[in-house]
Amino acid sequence: MNKFSRTWWGDRFIKALEDFTDDSRLQRGRSYARGGKVKSFAIDKNIITAKVRGSVNPYFGVYKEPTYNIVIEITPIAKTRWNEAIKSLSSKASIVSRLLLNEVPENIEENFSQMGLHLLPHSSKDFKTKCSCPDYANPCKHIAGVYYLVASQLDNNPFLLFELRGLSKVELQAKLADSPLGKALSTVLDSQELTIEPSESFYPKLEKQSVSEKPNLREFWLGTKRLPSTIEVANDSGVSAILVKKEGDFPAFWRKDNSFLETMEELYQRVKTKNQNLM
Repeated sequence: MNKFSRTWWGDRFIKALEDFTDDSRLQRGRSYARGGKVKSFAIDKNIITAKVRGSVNPYFGVYKEPTYNIVIEITPIAKTRWNEAIKSLSSKASIVSRLLLNEVPENIEENFSQMGLHLLPHSSKDFKTKCSCPDYANPCKHIAGVYYLVASQLDNNPFLLFELRGLSKVELQAKLADSPLGKALSTVLDSQELTIEPSESFYPKLEKQSVSEKPNLREFWLGTKRLPSTIEVANDSGVSAILVKKEGDFPAFWRKDNSFLETMEELYQRVKTKNQNLM
């Protein structure tokens, strides 16, 4: 299964299906997806269509490899319920910031469950499936194979979870950006980058200054005022490492299976603690 889900959301999509789908069907579907049996595959809003190659079976009179047409329709969330969901999500800074940074929070399903909704598949009622094969079981192995390809698509685009439920990524982020928390974060995200200007030297130029009074050595080294015994550290209200997090776990340039953000966090932690024992 690792081949089809390298992210937590793709993995949870498959695990959600396993709760109400026969395991043997999923195993055969996994072998179909892994074996390249799916000839074509397309997603349009909440409808998934595919063409899957069947098997030659002379026992049943099948002497030529058949092609089966598949349609999977995922039940969308009603617009009125989406408005309720957006209002709830917009009140949580951690949710808003990560969604606007093209990330899907790990607790997103819990937030939907609190409203009596589900982003991930919850039961067989979430699906309307049809396959032209003669198998009476639903889902058949052909439909199960397409499920795994949906999981692989989720790896590349976690916002497909929202689109399959009736709300596009553009609509979602636009609604969140229009909230008070979203407007505050959008100001940071849309801030203009500083222009880089060439410099003749890496060091500032020295300037001579006249001294009116003769300096006192004690004041020179200790200062005229005593430093405070404790220093209050200001809390940064913004999003830390915002440039690194802007493109999410799998930005376009990242070709590895592990999360780019987790890799950078590990790197920064190693740099941060490398020479602590020498201090």
